[in-house]
This record gives sequence, C-alpha cells and structure tokens, in this order.
Amino acid sequence: MTTPPSGLRDHLGYWLRRLSDEVHGRFEKELARHDVTVSQWAVLVTVHRGDATTAGEVARYIDIDAGAVSRLVDRLAAKGLMTREPDPASRRSLRLTLTQAGHELVPELAAIADRNDSHFFDSLTPRQREQLEAWIRRLIGEAQHDTPGTNI
Repeated sequence: MTTPPSGLRDHLGYWLRRLSDEVHGRFEKELARHDVTVSQWAVLVTVHRGDATTAGEVARYIDIDAGAVSRLVDRLAAKGLMTREPDPASRRSLRLTLTQAGHELVPELAAIADRNDSHFFDSLTPRQREQLEAWIRRLIGEAQHDTPGTNI
C-alpha cells in the first residue's frame, strides 16, 4: 500500500500564502480609501523615512524591479504626492521627494499599517511576534541564498 501524496493543507507554504493574502488584502482595502496601493505605500514610506532617496535605492530596499519603482513614482507624482528633483551630489541622478501632501499622508497610512498589523498579530505576545519575524527573515534569507543569481 502506498502513502497518498501530501495535500494542499499539509504544506506550510499554503498557510503562509493564506496569511499573506489576508494581511495584504485587508491593508489594500484600507489604503484604497486614500487612493494608494500597497506598492505605492511602500515607496512613500521608504522615501518619507529616508531609507532610500533614489528610484534605484528604493528598488533595492523594497526588493522590486527599478522599472516598477519608476512607474510607481510616476503614479505618485500624478497624484501630487511625490516629485523627482536633481540630486545635487550627482547630475545623473534624481532624488525622490515627497510633496507637502505626501508628507501629510504618510503618517495616516502608517497608522493604517499599524492597525492592520495589530488586527492580525495582537494575539501573539511581543516575544512571539519577534520570534515569528526572526523565523521569516531567516527563511527568506536562506531561500535567497539558495537562489541562483542572488547576492546576500
């Protein structure tokens, strides 16, 4: 007698994807009230905090294609939330800056992100949350390390 193949719900990846879909979907709905997508939020908060200031830096920081960042910045600029300005340190580079409206909006969006995290993760103790994040970071790092063409 052979063992039946594992089922969908036997895989941790399935449950991680379900959780990700739930967290992302709820956040997406809340951000939509401000006419911002999750990807646009990532660019806005990254620039607002000073974690990155050029499209290339943003792409590396949030781990998406530079072309995708450029298109996101185009949309944010059209909404009056972000601008591109010449970089005084490099004539070939453009710095991303938030407009006044962008600066005012980011804290509101951050509060939405915080509430979304609370909705899903407040049942965990602070130590459990730290441990979950550490495990996820470790697994992502190990997966990236095993992926050809990635440098960690």
